[in-house]
Amino acid sequence: MIIYSGTLADFESDVDGGLLAGKLSAAVYEKMGRGTPQSEFSSWQNSLNHMYIVLGKSDVPKDASIAVEYNIPYTGKRVDMIVAGTDDRGIGSAIVIELKQWTIAESVVEKDGIVKTVLGGSMNETTHPSFQAWSYVQMINDYSVCVQDGLLRLKPCAYLHNYEITDDDPLTDQAYGFYMSEAPLFGIRDKNRLRKFIQTYVRHGDSKNVIDMMERGRLRPSKSLQDCIVSLVNGNREFVMIDRQKVVLEEILDQAKRCRNDPFKRVIIVEGGPGTGKSVLAINLLAKLTEQGNLVAYVTKNSAPRNVYFRKLSEGKGRLSRSVTSVKNMFKGSGAFISSGKNDFNVLLVDESHRLAEKSGMFKNQGENQIKEIINASKLSVFFIDESQRVTLDDIGTIENIEGFARSCGARIKRMELDSQFRCDGSDGYLAWVDDLLGIRETANFDTADDFVYDIEIFDDPNELRRSIEEKNLTANKSRMVAGYCWDWKTDKKHDPAYHDVKIQDFGFGMSWNLGSTNTWAVDATSVGEIGCIHTCQGLEFDYVGVIIGDDLAYRDGKVVTDRTKRARTDQSLRGLKQKYPDPEEQEKVADRIIRNTYRTLMTRGMKGCYVYCTDRSLQEHMMSRINKFKKNTRN
Repeated sequence: MIIYSGTLADFESDVDGGLLAGKLSAAVYEKMGRGTPQSEFSSWQNSLNHMYIVLGKSDVPKDASIAVEYNIPYTGKRVDMIVAGTDDRGIGSAIVIELKQWTIAESVVEKDGIVKTVLGGSMNETTHPSFQAWSYVQMINDYSVCVQDGLLRLKPCAYLHNYEITDDDPLTDQAYGFYMSEAPLFGIRDKNRLRKFIQTYVRHGDSKNVIDMMERGRLRPSKSLQDCIVSLVNGNREFVMIDRQKVVLEEILDQAKRCRNDPFKRVIIVEGGPGTGKSVLAINLLAKLTEQGNLVAYVTKNSAPRNVYFRKLSEGKGRLSRSVTSVKNMFKGSGAFISSGKNDFNVLLVDESHRLAEKSGMFKNQGENQIKEIINASKLSVFFIDESQRVTLDDIGTIENIEGFARSCGARIKRMELDSQFRCDGSDGYLAWVDDLLGIRETANFDTADDFVYDIEIFDDPNELRRSIEEKNLTANKSRMVAGYCWDWKTDKKHDPAYHDVKIQDFGFGMSWNLGSTNTWAVDATSVGEIGCIHTCQGLEFDYVGVIIGDDLAYRDGKVVTDRTKRARTDQSLRGLKQKYPDPEEQEKVADRIIRNTYRTLMTRGMKGCYVYCTDRSLQEHMMSRINKFKKNTRN
């Protein structure tokens, strides 16, 4: 999608007449259904006026093409400006320009491609302008058949029209040398250099219809992208499949092949409990399907699984290569398909489908329904689901809802199941015990547990629990502390490790919720000193997990009960409960299930063991008695 396009002559006329920003604003409303904030309107006027000056005194032909706000296919990223035509050999040529209004910047040389500038009123980290321009072109190259077939060449650059580049400028530090060599950086004094750069590659008018080629050209994953994702998965022990996973994978590959050869839309629902390998299967499918030339993406609602699995794929690669960086674009949020066209993708692999929501966006006011949008956007939609892991009021990911939307668009539906247990030392007995303890499944039978070596322990002191997890973590950095959401998360303290959100006064215990400075808490080296919640660990696994059960779960009159009033005020999982369920009895029923599902999810994150502390003493004693009975049964 392009917000504005025309010849250079059209562009100059619209700027001269003071019409360009208004045309852009109207086009945004027409094509995207939203208004334009004054800040965005002003930035258009400012930046595009500077480009008007650059191009007006250049030798770029007036019948060259100009595009403003080009949306890169399959991403939420937009290119600020494109100048397009043909080069001296008659090949389509486009200059991709990232425009910045920065006036100050600082280098962050210890991080690849990262700098600091004023964002939101204070200095914050962001990507280097040259990295940004370079990465946008790589995304286009990865999927454009015209580029892959040599019909079109793209050249990126960044223009900081309010920024004076000094002799010893932080933006030109040698740490950014590669990105600047690929995407030159121009400042306030570099208008003539920028003109020469554009003129070098756009020698003639746009007789090849380059902008149209970029907008409507055929798409497929490049060979380098295919090779990269396959190489990242193959030989990576984190993503080895066995048994039932392989059977399901082959069936999904077959269904994807059918979708490419017939007109039918398909939906596959893959059910599996904790640790049955849903995510491992999804990542393998991402590689296999891309290798076969499909346009495919791995999708989750929460960013934590996406970030962690990408990190696991790229571990040991040193500074990320071009292709590995491109792979990250294949990991998408569940709200990324609001504006997608019908069947834009061959396959969407939706992990943690039970977490899908109705609306998208920070304020939950965008789109219609994530399930519907995903099915619309792909010929084959694969939903990996465990309905017992729905942990907020907004979670609408049920098999019934998925099948309903699939039927409404005439899709062929297939259900499959993963039953091999990899987590909790492969013990179905432990999972049954947890379900029985929490009242998730009335039919759970933990008396029939087979050979069992899972390490489940109850601690009387949260400090001892923490020390045990820290000790386990020394082996491979794969043990973490988590807790129920019964303690407020102080937004203004989210970067302060000295502030303890989770406090248990009787024991002098205190830990911080996971800090806001990282999106890969599950694998970061210092995370054992922080405590995670359901939103940062769901969909992930550890060797050992230490679980603090808060006051929202207790033991009264011979039963495990829940109390939603004990949840933290900052917890959003039950927000809107009274509005959605006017009947008080229904409110309690829904809240009760969410709290039980939350602890079920937390207690099934550990591959080898789960250590527990309960703030409710009666629950602590009850769990201890149940554990003793469980261990006795597993020894007999």
